[in-house]
Amino acid sequence: MDTDPISTLLDSVAAGTGIPAELYAAGAVLDAIVPMWRLEAHGPAAIAAQLSGWYADPGSFTDVVRSPLPNGELVRFALEWAENGEPWTCRQAHLVEISDGLITRHEVWCGGRWDACVQADIQAGLLTVREAS
Repeated sequence: MDTDPISTLLDSVAAGTGIPAELYAAGAVLDAIVPMWRLEAHGPAAIAAQLSGWYADPGSFTDVVRSPLPNGELVRFALEWAENGEPWTCRQAHLVEISDGLITRHEVWCGGRWDACVQADIQAGLLTVREAS
């Protein structure tokens, strides 16, 4: 592999062409928190299949922050893409652990997929963060 696995992962997310199973070690685990659900996938093929379904369309990052850690990185991003001609966006955080050049653990937190209507409500200030009482 010519580049680090996290750069390849991010390139694959933006390209929408599938996540390469070769990025993951044989015993790798995906642990993902998505709205109203938590899921796990084990092994390179299962992880690549799950993530490839999430990032099936070409997109572009509007924000990427990569924070190095001793055994990997914390990656936060906002992604925009078109699906069936409609604009979508999401915000996610990925904690990626690496050993011997392969991803061994991949944790994901996703705030959800936002279609054009939700994005318009956010822009109009109709959806806001509320403080806990």
